[in-house]
Amino acid sequence: MCRTYVNSFQQTTKWIDDVRTERGSDVIIMLVGNKTDLADKRQVSIEEGERKAKELNVMFIETSAKAGYNVKQLFRRVAAALPGMDTTQDKSREEMIDIKLKEQPELPASESGCSC
Repeated sequence: MCRTYVNSFQQTTKWIDDVRTERGSDVIIMLVGNKTDLADKRQVSIEEGERKAKELNVMFIETSAKAGYNVKQLFRRVAAALPGMDTTQDKSREEMIDIKLKEQPELPASESGCSC
């Protein structure tokens, strides 16, 4: 959704319904207000975006792809919402496996120069 175009914002309910119809309700959806760098052209307020996201039961964030504002945070939040991302916090120390890597000695190269 482009936060500078109210028409895009008004279409979000239909688009999200379409996604859920096609893929089921178990999908991760984030409503993204883009172009925060164009503050003078804002047509959709932060409050409207947050309200719409709450109404649709989706996450909400504002970004600026041009300025790089909140872009990494957007992907971090989506990744954190993926199934299984929080399960490691619930595991006890006994259930975790320690992996220790050992450096192997370098094998001498054969006369042909090949080390295989």
